[in-house]
Amino acid sequence: MTNNVRTPLLDTINSPADLRKLPESQLQLLAKEIRHFLLHSVSKSGGHFAAGLGTVELTIALHYLLNTPDDRIVWDVGHQAYPHKILTGRRDRMHSIRQWQGLAPFPKREESEYDAFGVGHSSTSISAALGMAIAAKHSGSRRKLVAVIGDGGLTAGMAFEALNHAGALRSNLLVILNDNDMSISPNVGALSKRFAQMLSGKLYTAAREKGKKVLSNMPPAWEIAKRAEEHIKGLIVPGTLFEEFGFNYIGPIDGHDLPTLLETLHNIIQLDGPQFLHIITKKGKGYEPAEADPVKYHGVTPFDPIQGIIASKKVSRPTYSKVFSDWVCDMAAQDERLVAITPAMREGSGLVRFEQEFPDRYFDVAIAEQHSVTVAAGMACDGLKPVVAIYSTFLQRAYDQLVHDIIIQKLPVLFAIDRAGLVGADGPTHNGSFDLTLLRCLPNMVIMAPADENECRQMLYTGFMLDQPAAVRYPRGTGPGVEIEQVMSALPIGKAEMRRQGKGIAILAFGSMLAVALEVGEQLDATVINMRFIKPIDTEMIIQLTQEYDLLVTVEENTVQGGAGSAVTETLTAHGITQAVLQYGLPDEFIPHGGREDMLKGAGMTTEGLLEFILGHLQAQDAGKAAKTA
Repeated sequence: MTNNVRTPLLDTINSPADLRKLPESQLQLLAKEIRHFLLHSVSKSGGHFAAGLGTVELTIALHYLLNTPDDRIVWDVGHQAYPHKILTGRRDRMHSIRQWQGLAPFPKREESEYDAFGVGHSSTSISAALGMAIAAKHSGSRRKLVAVIGDGGLTAGMAFEALNHAGALRSNLLVILNDNDMSISPNVGALSKRFAQMLSGKLYTAAREKGKKVLSNMPPAWEIAKRAEEHIKGLIVPGTLFEEFGFNYIGPIDGHDLPTLLETLHNIIQLDGPQFLHIITKKGKGYEPAEADPVKYHGVTPFDPIQGIIASKKVSRPTYSKVFSDWVCDMAAQDERLVAITPAMREGSGLVRFEQEFPDRYFDVAIAEQHSVTVAAGMACDGLKPVVAIYSTFLQRAYDQLVHDIIIQKLPVLFAIDRAGLVGADGPTHNGSFDLTLLRCLPNMVIMAPADENECRQMLYTGFMLDQPAAVRYPRGTGPGVEIEQVMSALPIGKAEMRRQGKGIAILAFGSMLAVALEVGEQLDATVINMRFIKPIDTEMIIQLTQEYDLLVTVEENTVQGGAGSAVTETLTAHGITQAVLQYGLPDEFIPHGGREDMLKGAGMTTEGLLEFILGHLQAQDAGKAAKTA
């Protein structure tokens, strides 16, 4: 990084050990410098921005008071962990975050000993930290365990399962709720701040524990005292729910008031048993445009720190998400049974316009993927036609519900699966590498993969019109730029189409890989088939190809294991046909984060990669024939 984004105080911090050498009086200045660094770093590199601005004071306080990395901090999701990376020896590499061979976008155990738990999806922090607390007890360790979860992450059922378990075990665990959207609590005032300091202090804690011992021998008196404490707390703080889970609730306090945060944390980490600290922060804190529009500044591309993000006036090809957005609004206008469901991905999935035009038919269920699928099943049972807009990797969380609640009952729910294949900077935790493999084995399911924007629109219509479960999986970003037909027509189910006539070799392309297949087809004079359907697969076409071509090559942006190519080989085996089939797709490994083009190249999912793959096979085949004749 250049010197103009580094400040003298921050330059002295290369680890939390250096941070702990600072007098407390300098921490406010350090917070200001970290925000300055974040602004100038992320504005150049792009990345998650607003969430990190909101956790600066919390991150400083935790590393200042805890003995990290021996003490563990488990961050939920990781959007809020940029300040953590800065303070744990990675400041000089922040310019590379989310880029090919650069820093990971989220905490990653292989990257730093301070990253206690790798994370990309939300609501795992409490479970993971609880597991570490159990392990610490087992080994006799007194290390501190802290889980930091946002109010959005707390909407997932898994978080409440973990709270229930932790409260029952009475484990030494601190859960910090970073409430940055005012979705749970009222404004933090002087009374609640003072009350939090008092509740976490030694005097109150000692009196509370002493009272327990005395009153526990008098059950009626103990019950009265317990209820009295709960009611008094309930008048001032909204912590009754967490108290019922067995946690000692403290808060809410201002997460940007560093002295109060330090004092409260200092007190609470001395306590035994499950503790719950509720802090209020402002997403985008310290940068006015991000404070005003934290959604816009959640994840950013490079921008001018002075002018902020300026909407591009450049007219470009529509993304697949935009194609879905237009289709679902057009379809809803035609069919009042259509309802749209998303698990907290309104903007990413393209449902902003739908919510505005059809608010009574739009359902954001928060970070609750399992619920999104089962509530869709219930809707379908009674005559509605649900469309579930969900990312490929998020659907993985709801696989059990998909099987039991949708597939077995053969309910007409359409899954619009976004971010299928390699997604880019978010990396392995968000790559949609497995959906074809996961879905293809399920009965009663129609699975489609469009090769272009128009095909995506027609496939969505096709799936919606079916009286059974269907899925359309499409990649992130834009397609090849074909003209989109506004008139919708259903495709013949399970039928592929020939896109190029050649000889010798037939390339069977699934979805996004058609463009690559056509380029290779030109160079090899090969036939290219746009397969369109993964299930049911075009058996008639596949058998016909074996009669006319010496070699079949399948290409897909999904893992090869159990993917679309496997469906082709299974089809041939079922018909007793022995035919050379090369399967080309994502390798059996996790592709590192970076730009989508970098990831595709790294995975070999390019024209050059496919061409080299086929030519390598042909050369090996020729060498084998030569060896036999010799």
